[in-house]
Formats: sequence, structure tokens, C-alpha cells
Amino acid sequence: MQARYQYKQNMPQHPQSVIPCLQSFARNRLVTMNKMIAFLLMAVLASASAEVSTKELVAVVRLTPHNSTGGPNVNGAITFTQSATNGPVTVTGTISGLKEGLHGFHVHEKGDLSSGCTSAGGHFNPNGQNHGAPGDAVRHVGDLGNIQANSEGIATVNITDTVISLSGANNILGRAVVVHEDADDLGKGNHSLSLTTGNAGARLACGVIGVSSPNSNWSGAGIAIVSSYVVSILLPAAALVLSFLDY
Repeated sequence: MQARYQYKQNMPQHPQSVIPCLQSFARNRLVTMNKMIAFLLMAVLASASAEVSTKELVAVVRLTPHNSTGGPNVNGAITFTQSATNGPVTVTGTISGLKEGLHGFHVHEKGDLSSGCTSAGGHFNPNGQNHGAPGDAVRHVGDLGNIQANSEGIATVNITDTVISLSGANNILGRAVVVHEDADDLGKGNHSLSLTTGNAGARLACGVIGVSSPNSNWSGAGIAIVSSYVVSILLPAAALVLSFLDY
């Protein structure tokens, strides 16, 4: 009885004064719920962004001889792997049928092999730079340097490159890999072709870079765009909602 009496004592004496209390209570509950929803939205968007940006992309190339009726029988298989958007790309594989020594190894601008490796065009060079070494600040995007063939004519490829990509502006999907007859001088050879081709000689083998996984529909550029959209637009929008709810 005492508790019930004290509760009654604390209640507003006039019904009109109860309404503002209820309105304030409802408003506070609504703000709290909206904040929870906004926080959940930010968590979902952040998770989606992380999932998109860290999805591993894998592309493959099957190299075939430029001239299958009399030239060197150079064959191989190359895999390009990128574990994160804008992250480094690892290039691995094996190429056989080469003479012992160094051979220029590049990504060329076209995936057109209608006239063998000749129709693949020049090095992939969207920025109009001079030819260089993979580690140079000035280089073609497609400049991957040299591969080394052993005495049996086999080259094991293991390259990590931070310029080529499987998404975005430097996306190499649909372009061609070309293996050359001679060593690439990396733009340092003082030859008339040093700053364009590295004077790497004839084209021995080539292949078009194609999607391997994920095997669902995906666009290299699209992955980078979705991730960028989530980070640059949706997450700040959720943060803005939270800032308004603080007032």
C-alpha cells in the first residue's frame, strides 16, 4: 500500500501535464531506435564494402605459339591473382619451348589474336609513358620485365606487380600476354626501340587474359566502383543521419 501511495504521489496531478511527459518519452524512444537502425546500417555497409574489396579475383592465360607452322613451339599457362581491390597482383605459371636465357614478358593492349601475336598491339600503356622496368616510376602498365628460361627451355614465372590490376583503370582483363624472343633491356639499352618495346625482339607466344574466378558475373571495373561507392557515399550518409539524430 505504501508503494502504491508513493507512486500516486509522484504522478502529475493534472492530466494536461502527462501529455508532454509521454511525448518526451516517445520522442526519446524514437531517437534511440533510429540510432540503432543507423548503426546497423553502417555495420552492414562496412561489411559489404569489406567483402567486395577483399574478394579474390583470378584470371588465366593459355599461351600458344605465334607461328605454329615452323616457329618455336612456345606454350604455357599463367595465372593472375589479386586478393584485394587495388592490391598487388601475383603472376605465376610455367612456360616451355624457350631458348635458355631472358625473355621479355609484357601485357599488350589488345586481346586480338586474329593475326597471331602481331595483332595484340603494343604494350598496354594507358598513361602514355616510356617503357621501363617493373620497379620504375615511369613505365608502361604492361611492363612486367623478363622471365628466365633454364637449359631445358622452361621458365617458371613468379612475379608480384603493384601496377597492373584486375579492376579499375589498369585492368588487364581481355588484353594479351606476349612472350618475346630476346631479353627486355628495360628501357636502358640506348637502342631506338628501348623506350617503346625494350628491344625484346620477335613475339614467340601470346594469349588473352580471361576470367577464372569468381565464376559468377563480375566486371573488374565494377568491383572497384562498388567498393568506392559504398565507402565514399553510403557510409558518410549513414554518419550524417547519426549526426542529425544527436540534435
